[in-house]
Amino acid sequence: MKKQNWVEKYRPKKFIEIKGQPLAIEKVNNFIKTFKFTKKKALILHGPPGTGKTTLAHVAANELDCEIFELNASDLRNKKKLQAILKPALEQQSLIKDSKIILVDEVDGISVADWGGLAELLSLIEFTKYPIIITANDIWNKKLNTLRRKAEMMQLKEIDYKTIKEILIEILKKENKLIKDDLLTTISIKAKGDLRAAINDLQTAAHLDDPSTIKFDERNKEIDIFNALRLVFKGKPNNELLKIFDSVKMSIDEIILWVEENIPLEYHGEELAKAYDRLSKVDVFKGRIYKQQYWRFLVYEYALLSYGIAASKKDVKTGFTSYKKPTRILKIWLNNRRTMKKKSIAIKYAKHAHVSLKRAMREFPIIKQIMTNPGIRKELKLTEEEIIYLDTHN
Repeated sequence: MKKQNWVEKYRPKKFIEIKGQPLAIEKVNNFIKTFKFTKKKALILHGPPGTGKTTLAHVAANELDCEIFELNASDLRNKKKLQAILKPALEQQSLIKDSKIILVDEVDGISVADWGGLAELLSLIEFTKYPIIITANDIWNKKLNTLRRKAEMMQLKEIDYKTIKEILIEILKKENKLIKDDLLTTISIKAKGDLRAAINDLQTAAHLDDPSTIKFDERNKEIDIFNALRLVFKGKPNNELLKIFDSVKMSIDEIILWVEENIPLEYHGEELAKAYDRLSKVDVFKGRIYKQQYWRFLVYEYALLSYGIAASKKDVKTGFTSYKKPTRILKIWLNNRRTMKKKSIAIKYAKHAHVSLKRAMREFPIIKQIMTNPGIRKELKLTEEEIIYLDTHN
């Protein structure tokens, strides 16, 4: 019989069961109870993984007798789906409860090409009849500027290791298991505030004949691009590499430029040819995603960019390599992206104002001042990406 996951088994059902986040509990409770009188109709819970953001939303629904309607980042990739599913949920009364909570989970997981869905979410927040709770590990990305302004914010901090240890001890008592105190302390510290990770480690240790033999690595919640490149270029291709770029706080388009720039520093001859061939396939999939909206191809992009590039070499490489920032290529690419946004905004303005595109481009500094009006932005149906361009480029 398959063992039940302890994270799910001991997930809190009541506010009193949530440890280490008293301010967040108070904030969520007040937000939902006073929703009808608040100006901002969404609350963002942000903080590191494993701190209880999603759990807090579910507990609030349970405590306050609300139905919960949940979406995640993948649902935001399709604007039509969002309109078809979320809009009715925001308008229709719950059939089973007195009220409803809308949960949008891991909003920071959307990519550059998902901004159409994010723009739709922003517009839906304007007229929602029910409180919206949004979770994010990293809410400070510039693509989420507008969302931050439209929502209340509450940061959940990493849980203190002593609190984590207390929770682990309670779980062991309920499971009738025994683990030495020093190992419990190690698990609690190594989790780095991630309670979910600590409970998973505890369950693993508790089912070993000798728990003391297990070694727990400290959580590396974030990895910089230099270390990611080193692991791909020098290490063996393995399943762990498939997710290596998920931990890099950088868009996949920027990561592609970094890989492209630094391949010649590590690979030569046949290896170099294979690596560039696989990189070219990444570009093919990227094109299909943008043109045909085939989001299932995103997994192939990441696989080729990590495992595929790593498998291009014959042997594991040693020694130190100083990787270069792709300054020239990156500047060209970023400039092209900015030019595209400027042009797309000018096209919409020109059509609405019945002027030529050439004139709109020439008078763009004046148009930008006009575009500070939220009503005009809405009337021109500017995308979130276009709004971000206007807000971040003076």
